[in-house]
Amino acid sequence: MSDIQVFVEEADGSTTEHSFPTDMGLNLMEALKGSEYPILATCGGMALCGTCHIALLEGTANPPSDEELDMLDTLFNSGENSRLSCQIRLSALSNGARLQILGEGN
Repeated sequence: MSDIQVFVEEADGSTTEHSFPTDMGLNLMEALKGSEYPILATCGGMALCGTCHIALLEGTANPPSDEELDMLDTLFNSGENSRLSCQIRLSALSNGARLQILGEGN
């Protein structure tokens, strides 16, 4: 089993390190929900609601689809580093990636 380290910048300014398996076919949203972050994921990971919105502060991931970019364009707090965590495959995320959760559940 191969794991990836991901750093989440918390609301209080601290950073939490997580280790997620990359060989189970999970996306970042599923991994974050499994770590008990309050991500609503209202659309179930279909890039339709924006409740799993994150800022990818450091690192790289698979490129966003047109559907993801269209949804990000509708979000009031969308920025240059915005992504939908449901659209990021853990296997494509760079080890040591740093992110901040911006979705509606936070």
